[in-house]
Amino acid sequence: MKHVTLYRKYRPTNFDEVAGEKDIIKTIRNSLKRDSLAHAYLFTGPRGVGKTTTARLIAKGVSCLRNGITDTPCNECENCIDINNNNFIDLIEIDAASNRGIEEIRALKEKINYQPVKGRKKIYIIDEVHMLTKEAFNALLKTLEEPPSHVIFILATTEPEKILDTIISRCQRYDFSSLSFSEASEKLLEIAANEKKEIDIESLKLIYKKSSGSMRDAISILEKVISSSIEENIVLESVERILGIIPKEKIEKFITIIKSKNIKEGTVFLDELWNKGYDLEGFFKDLAYYIKDMLVSDNKEFEISEYIKIIEIIFDVLNKFKNEEDKRLLGYIIFYKILSENKTDIKIIREMKETTINKNLQMNTKEISKELVINNNITFEMINEKWKEILNVAYSNKISLKAMLFTAKLYKYSENIIYISFPKESAYHRDMMIRDEYSSILENAIEEVLKIKIKVKYVLLGNNNIKEKTKDDFVEKLIEFFDGEIK
Repeated sequence: MKHVTLYRKYRPTNFDEVAGEKDIIKTIRNSLKRDSLAHAYLFTGPRGVGKTTTARLIAKGVSCLRNGITDTPCNECENCIDINNNNFIDLIEIDAASNRGIEEIRALKEKINYQPVKGRKKIYIIDEVHMLTKEAFNALLKTLEEPPSHVIFILATTEPEKILDTIISRCQRYDFSSLSFSEASEKLLEIAANEKKEIDIESLKLIYKKSSGSMRDAISILEKVISSSIEENIVLESVERILGIIPKEKIEKFITIIKSKNIKEGTVFLDELWNKGYDLEGFFKDLAYYIKDMLVSDNKEFEISEYIKIIEIIFDVLNKFKNEEDKRLLGYIIFYKILSENKTDIKIIREMKETTINKNLQMNTKEISKELVINNNITFEMINEKWKEILNVAYSNKISLKAMLFTAKLYKYSENIIYISFPKESAYHRDMMIRDEYSSILENAIEEVLKIKIKVKYVLLGNNNIKEKTKDDFVEKLIEFFDGEIK
């Protein structure tokens, strides 16, 4: 038998089964009872909160053969069954993300003049309507201004601010919101019971938090947990293991590291999480929620302003770099930025112990003086003088280079090759810079500023032979990284 996901299996088939949005559901049900539906609706809100489900229930309420236009469709007549099985010819669902052009809307306009085949109305559900092009919106607007009496439009979107005001003004708008824990947990408990599983309250809280109030996501997470659990009783420990949730103890340890402002320990900690396969983006979201809980608790380890600032930094960085595939890089940026926001950090950083580096490069190359001038008359000093300008040009083309080169130093120049050094603990950053997607951008920036093509090599330095004070360099790098001043 074909497998049906829990979300589809338990998708509401009548208005009584819809979780949340009681006021919206009540209003729509009253409209069905009075046969006074609008010709166009706009449903807005986060993903997975019931916008499309409600739209389909309207279609069922309009099309039921046994009960007529009703808020209690029978779910037994031919039309109700077809709608439940996604086979109803007069219910047309359009994904605007993949059908966003004016040609698709023109084709729709041509078809809407045809009378419904089996139902009383033709219902068009346009999902993610904000994805339509401007031309498509204008074409849709003309249809909404003078719609045929046998057509109902239901537009759904997660980003209403992108929809033309003229479109919104011609629709009856309903704003859906994320479900509360009580609303979501009631549905999850019902599903678990039907699937012969028992689940504790702590597990429900975790599933709800991971779903961000989306009923669809919560059910999908529950299905993953049920599929992976052989026990009849589902407990928090098994849910954390199945979902790859980072244990609370590690979050608490990281908060301790933030309090101690230990740059090296924090970097090593993030590397360990990454190497063990943990999701760093998920870790920082969990950290933000944990800090939120600390904010409202009596046990406060930071000032309230510090709590708020940390949460702001986490979501600000995640939003700015949402397309960055390297999540470990995001972790470094968030951690360094949290520390740099505290104006007392400069004192902490200046108290860092002197570190040692190994002058012996981990590559087969001869030692060459930094002042060596080669036949193109470029010297190390000339490069060093222009280095900040070179980096700014590179950063303007790929902002994530800032984090990649955060611990790097301009090491030497020899035989038309610039050597950039990284400390041992930044081997990951060195390896990333070797990739063409990063190295080519830096080499192009060098060529743009110095007007000459120069090769760049990236090397690791060890921890013996030469001692260097790195504390002032680190302070300067923090200031450069965040384009500000640490006092």
